Amino acid sequence: MKAADYYLDGPAPETPEPRQRQDRWGETRVVGRPLPRVDAYERVSGSAVYPSDVQLPGMLHAAILRSPHPHARVKRVETSRAEAMPGVRAVITHQTPGADIAWYTDREGATVGHLFEAHCRFEGEAVAAVAAESPYQARDALEAIEVEYEVLPFTSDYETALEPRAPAVRDGGNRASEPGVYERGDLAAGFNAAEVVVEETFRTPCELHTPLEPHGCVARWDGNRLTVWESTQGVYPVQSRVAQVLGLPLANVRVIGHYVGGGFGSKLRPGKYTVIAALLARQTGRPVRLFLSREETLLCAGNRPANRMRLKVGAKRDGTLTAIEFHGLGSGGAYSGSGTGILDWQVRDLYRCDNVRCTTENVYIHAGAQRPMRAPGHPQCSWALEQVMDELADRLELDPVELRLRNLASVSQGRGGIPYTSNGFRECLEEGARTFGWLAARSRARSEDDLARGVGMAGGLWIAGAGGPPSTAIVKYFADGSVNLNLGASDIGTGTKTVMAMVVAEELGVPLDRIQIEHADTATTQFATASGGSKTVPTDAPAVRAAALDCHNQLLDMAAEELAVAPSELKLDGDHVVAVGDPEKRVALREVSDFRRRQVVVGIGYRGPNPEGKATCPFAAQFCEVEVNRRTGEVRVLRFLGAHDSGRVMNRATYDNQVYGGIVMGIGLGLTERRVLDTGQTGKMCNLSWHDYKIPTALDVPADVTSLPIETEDVECNTVGAKGLGEPVTIPTAAAIANAVYNATGIRVWEAPLNATRLAELLAEREA
Repeated sequence: MKAADYYLDGPAPETPEPRQRQDRWGETRVVGRPLPRVDAYERVSGSAVYPSDVQLPGMLHAAILRSPHPHARVKRVETSRAEAMPGVRAVITHQTPGADIAWYTDREGATVGHLFEAHCRFEGEAVAAVAAESPYQARDALEAIEVEYEVLPFTSDYETALEPRAPAVRDGGNRASEPGVYERGDLAAGFNAAEVVVEETFRTPCELHTPLEPHGCVARWDGNRLTVWESTQGVYPVQSRVAQVLGLPLANVRVIGHYVGGGFGSKLRPGKYTVIAALLARQTGRPVRLFLSREETLLCAGNRPANRMRLKVGAKRDGTLTAIEFHGLGSGGAYSGSGTGILDWQVRDLYRCDNVRCTTENVYIHAGAQRPMRAPGHPQCSWALEQVMDELADRLELDPVELRLRNLASVSQGRGGIPYTSNGFRECLEEGARTFGWLAARSRARSEDDLARGVGMAGGLWIAGAGGPPSTAIVKYFADGSVNLNLGASDIGTGTKTVMAMVVAEELGVPLDRIQIEHADTATTQFATASGGSKTVPTDAPAVRAAALDCHNQLLDMAAEELAVAPSELKLDGDHVVAVGDPEKRVALREVSDFRRRQVVVGIGYRGPNPEGKATCPFAAQFCEVEVNRRTGEVRVLRFLGAHDSGRVMNRATYDNQVYGGIVMGIGLGLTERRVLDTGQTGKMCNLSWHDYKIPTALDVPADVTSLPIETEDVECNTVGAKGLGEPVTIPTAAAIANAVYNATGIRVWEAPLNATRLAELLAEREA
């Protein structure tokens, strides 16, 4: 296949002038096009092998016995009946030699929890594990294990965890750390200067991780070498943690994760299941498969913490913000002190305000630990801040978009006033409003009849859109014009492999179907950090581009000798090298003598440092229209538009689908999702299934969703100009829905999710 055959719209444009350095792209030939995934066939045909598909000869199946109580001490564990059952090959507990492994540590590094815990601090804590010939025999054996518990008082309400009567989760009490405080300016002076002040308390629920592929792995030993096939967002963090807790050299632990069926932050590091599978495999001398059930995933695989936020904002009559005061409270569960994390970042950084004070408090409760979930902290803060901005606009008789435009920040205030590498927030607001038809839609809003319509919007930014080192990529250009790309990054379903192949195609003119990709295997690929935080493309694409350019320059150097022309006067043209000033002077790469001898050119690329004294952040503005049934409280989202500044669009099809998926997750926070704990009698989770824990379905998602890229010219953030996208597409969604419901009904809903039950009660109260 010729290079020109790749370009579906006709022949390839003229190849740009050759580059001997990593200058920024101008007009691109491949990057930015809406191209299908390089592994699309494997994914849709079912031939892609996910970790949960791995089947090995002699493989055993494992299951974990978990505490049914949120707080209890294990007095006795009797495993003899289970060990005697048909098909059972191993049973391990905290008493098993080699299984007494420290798992959770505090800030000082002291152990506060073990792999198998005798002091269980949440429902779902691992108590024992079984390996058997079939998954059914393993589950049956769990039922035969006898455990005597001393059931203890529990604390499951994060808002009352610091009260004197609250049972202690940890020996030091329930305060996870001293309150975090951020402040700038003079808060009192700011509120004295305010002519309008809005103050309210907001609550967001605990959301649970529910990826399509549950968490788990397959583990196999070959002598003292361990291989793990894990559903993970990063093979190297799994390798590091497993080697650490098992006391193995890193070189003796191989982790493979070519496909992963969703993660959204919950698979950035291994779980207890990884080490348990390894221990069972070592004890039995056979491979062991251990994947969590859906119920276990809901209990133990992580969550977005619930938060209470008190927000007070002052403004002048012209809309200028004068002061913002924020207090956030949350719990990361029994073992994590990150119940608020970066909960206050939207307040610190999104809108220009000289006088700001943020206080955050983290408490422990008897529940499973949090794990990062698509833009940690930001959607919750947006739920509060963006509703307050709309309330201010209402009192000041300003359009909500106009109020935000009057308070745009030109620098990153949360980072001490350093400039952004690019800032497309204004364009997100203006172009988003124009494309959505904002003013016309607001004029059509109605709230008189039973089906009221309204529109709403919200803005946002993501703290970590820059990526950064380390990242290494290797590109091998073979004599037949095919390419091998080697990098360690995981493709978590976001199209990472496709984007990286497009970068290679952009630089070398090689069709995508001639590029073979090795990735996410600690034994065969280069080191990479986990894929998460919207940093994968900004981190790894510059390294891939550097490796491709290394190949490009070596090819020109070799051809320069053949043509007796300086390398700077040559360019790649498909599978030929051509003199820029004399197109007749050309040579096929396969005819270059040095290349024929070597048969392969190897390029190595590294990710350079981020620009000093600059902040790289993606920005967003989202607009939606809803219909509210004033009798039942049901909310139907009719249409949505997401305007996003994420730098250069690398693949338009992948870009749009990230926007669509992020909006769906935001709808879950706004309308349907919440973990329910029985705070009164048992402390247990009440909605432990997809039937009762309601993630959005096709019936909850609008058919009309528009993705509007705001493609800023960011020449500083990195050598490909891309900023993160996966996180910011979720941040403003729930708040935009809440503002639209207010526009339709005149009712502000401070507590998420804004479901039919809650809204019907508020509507009835107003009618009464």
